[in-house]
Amino acid sequence: MNERQFGPVTFIAGKNQGKYPYCHSIYIESAGILVDPASDRMKLAELRENSAVREVWLSHWHEDHQMYLDLFDDLPLCISEPDAPPLMDIDLFIDSYGELSEEERRYWRELLVKQFHFQPRKPARFLQSEETIQLDTVTVDVIGAPGHTPGHLALFFREPAVLFMADYDLTRFGPWYGDTHASIEDTIKSVNRLRQIPAKVWLTCHETGIFEKQPGRLWDQYLGVIFERERKLLNFLEKPKTLMDIIGAWIVYGKPREPKVFYAFGERLLMKKHLEKLINEGIVAKTGEKYYKISDHPTHRPSSITTGLRPNNDTLS
Repeated sequence: MNERQFGPVTFIAGKNQGKYPYCHSIYIESAGILVDPASDRMKLAELRENSAVREVWLSHWHEDHQMYLDLFDDLPLCISEPDAPPLMDIDLFIDSYGELSEEERRYWRELLVKQFHFQPRKPARFLQSEETIQLDTVTVDVIGAPGHTPGHLALFFREPAVLFMADYDLTRFGPWYGDTHASIEDTIKSVNRLRQIPAKVWLTCHETGIFEKQPGRLWDQYLGVIFERERKLLNFLEKPKTLMDIIGAWIVYGKPREPKVFYAFGERLLMKKHLEKLINEGIVAKTGEKYYKISDHPTHRPSSITTGLRPNNDTLS
């Protein structure tokens, strides 16, 4: 995947197709604004050397969107206010994932420093949801899209009609909503909002990255992953199960993966979000250490997996 130009917006492909721990970046050369510097260290170092990068924006606080932020540690940094605290302290960063064991905290602390070059940063200013920023060659609408993180932002570049959706990436894996302040419900609302924006090009931070045709059914398939995870979890809870049983079912990742400290952690965070949601909805209950299903949910019928989504006849891009 090569760099692509969409009017004033340059798409910088991440290594390994932008798969974690990398992501695709975008650059607005006329304004010197680099967004999510975690694509390719060599490319970004060359960009820093040969062009006038003046400011760095982050779509949200996650480590795979700021891996090479150290190359720009002397430049102003902008992010939404809700997502700023994890940047300022490594313990706050780790706390923002959720409840971790001491082993997991040690693992993440080492990983953040060694692989992601974590250094505490204080934003120069906050990007405000719903604000419009007039740059030299393009008008940018800042769109609050919480769910993935509480302050996750999308950017709509009006003149070329380019929508940068960051981590609402339309991948087969589906959405991530495992962190302390993440939300399944907000994720669904945000994706449905983004699909209504009259874009001509859709850019994301991982894998395919560029969609030059209306994504069509990909919107439904992406959100459908949420309901499929929930369906599998409910089937598994026909008999009472502990959280460790649920993690061991590998509903999210499909099978055991290494390093286990990383993947079992992710499995646990996502399943806990589903359990919390289902308990609040009166579908699942917990007695002692065991969870079990107490009723069915209408959204788990196959015919309604896209409940609440806009119907459309668009084809896959």
